[in-house]
Amino acid sequence: MSVQGKDRMHAPIRPTFLLRTARSHLLLPAAFTCVCLAAVAQAQHEPPKPGIPSVKRPISELQPLATFHAQGNPDWMAVTPDAVWVTSSRAGLITQLDPKTNQAGRTISASKPCSGLIFAFGSLWIPSCGDHTLLRADTATGAVVGRIPAGPADSEGGIAAGAGSVWLVTDAKSTLTRVDAATNKVSATIALPSGSYNPFFADGFVWVSSHDHDALIKVDPGTNTVAATIPVGKGPRFLTYGAGAIWTLNQGDGTITRVDTASSKAVVTVAAGIPGTGGEITFGFGAAWATVIGFPITRVDAATNTVTAQWAGPGGDSIRTGFGSIWLTDLFHGKIWRFAPPGK
Repeated sequence: MSVQGKDRMHAPIRPTFLLRTARSHLLLPAAFTCVCLAAVAQAQHEPPKPGIPSVKRPISELQPLATFHAQGNPDWMAVTPDAVWVTSSRAGLITQLDPKTNQAGRTISASKPCSGLIFAFGSLWIPSCGDHTLLRADTATGAVVGRIPAGPADSEGGIAAGAGSVWLVTDAKSTLTRVDAATNKVSATIALPSGSYNPFFADGFVWVSSHDHDALIKVDPGTNTVAATIPVGKGPRFLTYGAGAIWTLNQGDGTITRVDTASSKAVVTVAAGIPGTGGEITFGFGAAWATVIGFPITRVDAATNTVTAQWAGPGGDSIRTGFGSIWLTDLFHGKIWRFAPPGK
């Protein structure tokens, strides 16, 4: 997600409703300015993002259904049956966004929430980079109901759920840790290749991108062993599932690889022109949707395996689909946008 980790500034989230994407100028705390300047400095040393010129459009052409403002750099998101939740690390909060009213709701407190966010087994699971634990929270009350001593290894990692368990990588050696959702206890650990921090559960297996080895690792939860290693694009990080495939966002070369889960083989690697750190990818409405700073939305059509539309400009870093909408964070400007799904 963010190009410099999951640090966020404290501020409440407040919704506004817009028919345009014009950016307002906010007076921000000095610390926030330092964070942004550091991120911009790092971004200047990254490879250029050419995008796909033939389908590139300005992000300003998209009109949000609603805009939520948050000075605290909103980041990781999770979709539950009745809401979207978003983290703000420096604020130490996870905030509920109600899709029925487009209003912010209850909050959950956590020390520097980072490395993903997921709803599973009736709870919201929150990795904490502040106290190096995994929190389990009740979304109905906002109460933390479990604290598991299994902290995230990397602020840019991820979390997955399936086979009765929650999965996350918990150390620099890329140890995949399995937490039993019935007991809130670690039930297994699995050694992965170095640089493997981002798990995703789909079609009965845990899939973990290995950034160091340009590969997707398939883990069998029945045996707690690695079942396959699949070459993908350069430097894969974030991943999603849809249309019978895992889709990896490859930070090293700005491509997106589609891996068929039935055959465990890469089908295609799609040039998207969005290399660099940060970003995220999700699936919905017949497409994979990627986001990076500078290119807030890239749409890859699942029927044709091509980039059919790409929006460039300010915004981006975390993206989700749900409630008939695309949900997108604008990391540097402290916003969460809700869009009707952009067309092809």
